[in-house]
Order: sequence, then structure tokens, then C-alpha cells
Amino acid sequence: MSSTLGTSSRILARGGSLRVARSFLSHSYTGYRIPLTGSHGRNYASAAHVHQDSKTHSDPSETSKSADFVREYEPYCLTTYARPGLILSHGKGCHIWDVEGQKYLDFTAGIAVNALGHGDEELAKIYYEQSLKMIHTSNLYYNEWTGPLCKLLIERTLATKGMQSASRVFIANSGTEANEAALKFARKYGKLSPGGAQDKYEVVSFYNSFHGRTMGSLSATPNPKYQKPFGPMVPGFKYATYNDIDGLDIITKNTCAVIIEPIQGEGGVNFATPEFMTAVRKKCDQVDAVLIFDEIQSGLGRSGYLWAHEAFPAEAQPDILTMAKALGNGIPIGAAMVSERIAEAIKIGDHGTTFGGNPLATRVAHYVVDKLSTPTFLDQVKHKGEIFRSGLERLKEKYASVITEIRGTGLIWGIQLNRDPNPIVDAARLRGLLVITAGNNTVRIVPPLVVTEQEILEGIEILNSAFASL
Repeated sequence: MSSTLGTSSRILARGGSLRVARSFLSHSYTGYRIPLTGSHGRNYASAAHVHQDSKTHSDPSETSKSADFVREYEPYCLTTYARPGLILSHGKGCHIWDVEGQKYLDFTAGIAVNALGHGDEELAKIYYEQSLKMIHTSNLYYNEWTGPLCKLLIERTLATKGMQSASRVFIANSGTEANEAALKFARKYGKLSPGGAQDKYEVVSFYNSFHGRTMGSLSATPNPKYQKPFGPMVPGFKYATYNDIDGLDIITKNTCAVIIEPIQGEGGVNFATPEFMTAVRKKCDQVDAVLIFDEIQSGLGRSGYLWAHEAFPAEAQPDILTMAKALGNGIPIGAAMVSERIAEAIKIGDHGTTFGGNPLATRVAHYVVDKLSTPTFLDQVKHKGEIFRSGLERLKEKYASVITEIRGTGLIWGIQLNRDPNPIVDAARLRGLLVITAGNNTVRIVPPLVVTEQEILEGIEILNSAFASL
């Protein structure tokens, strides 16, 4: 590793000094940015203000085929996302191409989804073979892959330092649905638990968390930007401060569940402390509340462990573990893993799903879990994480007037800025690197877990150029 880090150091030694950021005529959203010009607010020559030195890419012009495509089809699509004008066409490994033929290094992985990258040939074979055989049957019948996936998830989890009470798995279609299932299971358990009653339905979550967009998971996401347009929220949700042990008195005998992310991804790549997670577990035990770990973004190898909570003490483990994103490498699937005491509270008819557990998604997920959970693969993620750490810390030293903190582990990283991060996202894109934002002024880096050391160094060099361009 030392020679690799030396290379990183030499790369980062190049590049110009930081210049004052120029003004941007844009409206910002978490993860996206759209200029306030052009048709429907879009400007296909966006970010033209970015310093010209070392620019290698350009956003599509108004006369490009990308612009023609958007103009033709955008009127038929409900506008809920703000996007730059490029249209992505295909990918291979850690690279993506747009329809104009430009190649990008992808440090977004579809927001931490494409753990095995783009165009995995073995996965393509599985898609093809299973689609010819059977895609969907419904949960009125058993199929050949849901059971094996559940068994694999339990066995690989028990082989780690993670959730040692893991017993059964419910398969859903997405992360928010996995969390909805977890919240329903917890409320059912709360009403049946010793000392439980109709008043034991409250759920505690934490500020800066993100648990999904459906109404239950949205109610657990205390962000006014997400909640206010759709209020009132589902009753019974209370909010505490992440890593504040003194604030845990909010968990009472009426609390049926506490839901928490070991690593807050959307919230800015924030890490729970071992002491805090241990205190949360202890408090849940005192009032017989269900502890839910949302590992939708942090799980399945992203942290360098199969589950991020493996880094916590043995006494800080969940009763329910939710997952999605990397589970299907792009095929929609989510899951809630539960302990036996939670499973005993759930009866036939309590919950269901039409598409969840279909043979195509579960066969794909079986392959993905098998790949991501091998010790060699996880060790490689840890190793690559240290390369990121070294390179990003050097960026922090070089651009100390802009970068205030580097947070991360494995292949989930946050670069905390003291200003709007969207100019950096734009500048990186115009140099061939895709990154996204999170939390409050954070640049988020979540590349495919198959990213190579050379690609990491290339990405850090592009980030160096992006910061130098301002």
C-alpha cells in the first residue's frame, strides 16, 4: 500500500492553488443541481463558468441529441428530480458513457447501489437465464430462490460479528419498503410484548437521518424539506439527536421501536459512536423496544464489513436489520432481517408484497450477497478505503480554506465543505467524474465496490482539479 499512497501523494502535489469560487445561478437539491435557465429551468450548457483548465467534458448543448431527447420526453414525465442535461447510455465496471459518447468515472454507483459496477457479465447471464425460466409468480407459491436467499443472508450474517440474533428474512422491493415492514413488525411486537399495550406505538428516530419516502419511513425522516409538503406525518414519531446519550430519555415505555443508521449516508456520512449505540441498545432493553438498524446504504460491504454495525461492541446489535441498494446491484429488492422474538409476533396475513421475493430479483441477490460477503472481497474494500483516506486527507490539507473534515470508511466517504458543494460536483463532472452531495454541504463518494486502486487515484486527481478550478 505504501507505494500506492506515494503515487497518490505525487498526484495531489500537482494542480493549481485555490481560487475564489464564482457565483452560481442555480437552485440546489440534495444530490442534484439544476440551473435556473432554459426550458423548464434546464440549461444544457450549465456550469460553463467552471474554470477552463483541465476541463475534459462538456454538458450537452441546446442543439445536442441529448437536449432533443429531453425536450421530446420531459413533458410526459412527472418532474420530481433536478438533473444535469446529460443522458447516460451504458456502463462497464466503474465507468459510464452518455449518449454523446463521453466517458465518466462513476463514484456514485447509482447512489450506493451498483456494488459490482456496471455490465457485470455473470449477472447478465443470470438475468437472461432466469428471465427465460421465470420472472414472477407471486407469494401465493414458493419459488426456487427466495428461500435460498434468506438462508444465505442469515448464514453469512451469523458468520460475522454482526446481528447474532438473525433468524428470518422478509423480502420486499426497496429500502423504504424494507423500513415500512420493520416499523409494522415493531408496532405489532410492541402491542404483544410483556407490558405492551395500545399506547406502545411510538417510534424514535434521529435528526439528519433518511429512511425513505413512503409515509411511515418519511415520518421517521425528520427533515422539513421532505416532510412539510406531505404533512401531517404518521402519528407517534419522535426525534432525538444522533450521538447524544443524554437525549435518550426520549425512549420510554411507550416506545415500540428505535430506528437508526449506523452511518447516516444521506445525512452527510455521519458515524454513530460505539458508546452511543451501546447506550441505545441498553435503553431499548430497559423498555422492551425493538432496535432497528437501517443499513440500506451502509450494509453489504460498503463499510468494509458485511454490516457496518460489526464495528460496534457485541452488546450493540439490532432486533431488525433492513437492507436494499447493493442487495440487487440495480435490480429492485429490499429486505428486513428479524430476530426470532420479532418473527414470533408476525402471523400470516400481517404483511405482504406482490413483487417482493420474485425469482429474478432473489436469484440476482443471491449471487450478489455471495460475492460481497466473502472475506477476501471485504478485505479489499477496507484496503481501498485506506487509499481514499490518504488521498482525501491530502486534499483537506491542500484546500483547508474550503474542506473542513473528511469522514468515511471502506468505500463511503464525505468531504465536508464550508460552502455549497454543487460547484465541486459540477466541476468534477466537467472533468469526467460523477460524485453527489449529502447532508449539509457534503460531497459524497460511494463508488462501486469493485473500483480499482488506479481508478481511486484517478478520481482523487480529478477532485484535486475540481477544487483547484474554483
